[in-house]
Amino acid sequence: MANNLFKSLFSDGDSDNQEEYYDEQAPVAQGDNKVVSMNSVRQRSSKIALYEPRLYADVKQIADQLLNDRAVIVNFSQMDAKVASRIVDFLNGTVFAINGDIKRIGKEIFLCTPKNFEVSGNLSDTLKNDPDKI
Repeated sequence: MANNLFKSLFSDGDSDNQEEYYDEQAPVAQGDNKVVSMNSVRQRSSKIALYEPRLYADVKQIADQLLNDRAVIVNFSQMDAKVASRIVDFLNGTVFAINGDIKRIGKEIFLCTPKNFEVSGNLSDTLKNDPDKI
């Protein structure tokens, strides 16, 4: 009898659906809540795309990667220096528009990152003072 009294106090009368009842009736916090639902947290993998453009038209694919929050390493070793310079100018505008950054990491290699990437470390003095800059 005590068991029946206990069930009647803490259930809605339908004991088969008790779990669903409690799941649906979970309290909703309001205001300045710092608790985040585990269902809303998505694990997103960071990716870096690698490109060796051969034509100026390849810059569109590189810019699309940046607009999709992916970092891009661009190697200009297979390209004419004048066309490579135009692509670097275009990518400078792209990273500026998305609050990203572009860094030279090799003689003909650049790293373009969106705003959610942080690049740390120092480049060698030889690379900084290279007269053959693109």
